[in-house]
Amino acid sequence: MDFRIFTEPQQGASYDELLAVAKATEELGFDAFFRSDHYLRMGDGDPGYGPTDAWTTLAGLARETSRIRLGTLVSSVTYRYPGILAIQVAQVDAMSGGRAELGLGTGWFAEEHRAYGIPFPPKRFDLLEEQLEIVTGLWSTPAGSTYSFSGAHYTLEDSPALPKPVQSPVPVIVGGKGAKRTPLLAARFATEFNIPFPDPGTTPELIAGVRSACESVGRDPDSLVYSAALVVATGSSEASFRARAAAIGREPAELRENGLAGSAAEVVDKLGALRAEGVTRVYLQVLDLADLDHLDFIAREIVPQLG
Repeated sequence: MDFRIFTEPQQGASYDELLAVAKATEELGFDAFFRSDHYLRMGDGDPGYGPTDAWTTLAGLARETSRIRLGTLVSSVTYRYPGILAIQVAQVDAMSGGRAELGLGTGWFAEEHRAYGIPFPPKRFDLLEEQLEIVTGLWSTPAGSTYSFSGAHYTLEDSPALPKPVQSPVPVIVGGKGAKRTPLLAARFATEFNIPFPDPGTTPELIAGVRSACESVGRDPDSLVYSAALVVATGSSEASFRARAAAIGREPAELRENGLAGSAAEVVDKLGALRAEGVTRVYLQVLDLADLDHLDFIAREIVPQLG
């Protein structure tokens, strides 16, 4: 199993705080550092530094790390035109020596759009489909050729399709719990299908839907990575676990039901069950970014049992 650290900086984290987590992620042997792509804190509480831009952050981390993968889970189609997004990701890929990954989704948080003057159309799935086609099309256009696209929302004419990323292809993550359009988009465009915070017992059906969609378009279902993202809170004792639950404002019983929570043995058991259901990569949502000892505990007591 691959283990990735997944952060939510919109809750209040500066670049320096994210850098400390990213460096710990690399030093402790985790596979990747990912962050959400949001511009407004969710829920009450101290907004701290305030929001940071996802791809600006990842550009900085690209120069200050050397091994870990770097990406978003996920960027919203409402924030950037697809041509600009393709340039940004390709540049971060070059800056990192080929370690960038793009998670792309429809977006959902209407309040942040109102807060920062970002248009939020009521129907966004068609935007996602066109952006996936454009971004991957720009990257895959042969050097010296041009790329054009005419859709309902975007038109590109004779783009030089530059710069090219280092990786070919750049990993693209499509996720969600939809039963129809999401599996097909993953089958057509993604290298990875992600289940965000899966409800208990639903993972096998969601993976089966994507595998079926792959077969419908003539793609090998095993060519995708199947992943899940879950909140994590654990510790060497019940007291330390409960302290970490309190630090992120969550109830211990609720965390045990919906996340990776409790003792190391409890977390290992739940991860083992996910692996049996077909999940080979897990994004560990770490909400207390000041608690680097938490990462150390996970790296020492949990990862070695499932790596």
